[in-house]
Amino acid sequence: MSPSDEAALPGLPRDADGPVFAEPWQAQAFALAVELSRSGAFTWTEWADTLGAVLREATARGTPDDGSRYYENWLVALERICLAKGLTNVSALDVRTRAWEAAYRRTPHGKPVELKASDGVG
Repeated sequence: MSPSDEAALPGLPRDADGPVFAEPWQAQAFALAVELSRSGAFTWTEWADTLGAVLREATARGTPDDGSRYYENWLVALERICLAKGLTNVSALDVRTRAWEAAYRRTPHGKPVELKASDGVG
């Protein structure tokens, strides 16, 4: 990321070496998008177009991304492109969302959230 890109996203977490992930899920979402593109599920251009559309929609809603919500938008874009490419469906995303919420509620503060088979995901 160039210095001008970093200046455009002042809310993006960073350390002395540059941007960092604030939460483990952000790194996982990033890695998933990279791996899906690398494996041919979609091109990086398709990914960039999808993420760009999500960011433009956020701006149109009055929530332009200063970096603090970047990975929330990344996740929306990831869900959108996976749905468009038939890699998942709305029902599967709903099941995973409910499972994540249940796992989050039962996880003690400061501990990693883990999904289990009993959460309804396999």
